[in-house]
Amino acid sequence: MVTEKEIINSIKKNIRNLFESTDFIKVNSIKSEVKNLFPDQQIQPDLIVEVKTKDKKKYFIVFEVKSVGQPRYTRMAVNELKYMVSSRKNYYGVFAVTFISKESKQICSENGVGFIDLAGNCLFKFDNVYISIEGRPNLYPNTRPLKSIFSTKSTRALRVFLCNPRKEWFVKDIAKEANISLGQASNVKQRLLEFEFIEETGSGKNSKIKLKKAESLLREWSNNYSYQKNKIRNFYSMDDVEVLERKLIDYFKKNQISYAFTLTSGASRVSPFLRYNRIFTYVSNNIDRIVKDLNFKEVSTGPNVSFLEPYDEGVLYYLQEVNGVKVVSDIQLYLDLKGYMKRGEEAAEFLLERRLKKQW
Repeated sequence: MVTEKEIINSIKKNIRNLFESTDFIKVNSIKSEVKNLFPDQQIQPDLIVEVKTKDKKKYFIVFEVKSVGQPRYTRMAVNELKYMVSSRKNYYGVFAVTFISKESKQICSENGVGFIDLAGNCLFKFDNVYISIEGRPNLYPNTRPLKSIFSTKSTRALRVFLCNPRKEWFVKDIAKEANISLGQASNVKQRLLEFEFIEETGSGKNSKIKLKKAESLLREWSNNYSYQKNKIRNFYSMDDVEVLERKLIDYFKKNQISYAFTLTSGASRVSPFLRYNRIFTYVSNNIDRIVKDLNFKEVSTGPNVSFLEPYDEGVLYYLQEVNGVKVVSDIQLYLDLKGYMKRGEEAAEFLLERRLKKQW
């Protein structure tokens, strides 16, 4: 991980060239390890750059540096900058980080604070000065701060939050509901707080957590998910889809087999959008027996029924029943549809607008 000291050194090395290449800003001085600049405040800046504009105005650019740029830390830095400069004339606050995310850019912009990262992306906007550089790639792409949130067991906790979007939870209750350890639940909580996907309510022992940015969390998860994580077996039957679905439903009930329709078969029941000629259903076990009893033929092309073996028990969390038929949760359905060909993404967005947003 890049340290704050390394970020400060990078700014000191490059900031003069950035400003003076514009022909309307001259750098007078660069100071780090600033102490007692604001005697009346406990917070002190990490770096101050004194500049003079073309019209002879002097400004002090105050930098607050963080090695990580998750929204929660960005907001903390922004609040510190505002506290330092808000009552001082010709002072401008800038957040510096390894790499600036879209969310962190928005936080800075909303609060009138600039930003800069090690890739050279930046925004300086004060008086008549406007410098903006965007689109430069992360120089440290191996840092994937969200990866741990989407590990198999961690996503069980995500399902609990997203399927119960208005409920407040103690961490121990999340662990129990998601069937994960207390330690795992605590780690997920911390990561979700860092990205402001959830928020804390209350304080001390009475502190609970609840969902804050449901849509952002779901979209981020969908970018890290594919229904093909599940083991898929494909079959063909001579029956048409409507008859075949009825046969499957009756068979599952008669033989007490756990199942849940998904993709086109699930969407047709909760948020009809697509025509389809292929059935998708989760089945945890007994697939060979089902295939034998219903005389299905396993095929590599042209299937009209596909069985998905869940990659984790969380897939079947919060099942819903629609007219006597079991369907995966709306959250799981969205995830599955999002990466499905044949207009699956459109169906996922239709589900989001028609059902999920109303629950949030």
